[in-house]
Amino acid sequence: MDGRRRSDIRPGLRVSIVLKKDQRTGKLTEGIVRDILTNSPAHPHGIKVRLKNGEVGRVKEILDD
Repeated sequence: MDGRRRSDIRPGLRVSIVLKKDQRTGKLTEGIVRDILTNSPAHPHGIKVRLKNGEVGRVKEILDD
């Protein structure tokens, strides 16, 4: 499942995100969602989240549900 709809994402989910610094390469970072930062119901590049380790990026894939 991709991460473009806010309703699919909730704190505690394991996701893959792309950090701002990795947008050119598309390198994925795995982690657990702590906060959802995007307010709109959907975003074409992925919902922006903060992981438990403090990293911020856009969700590319939801790894568990």
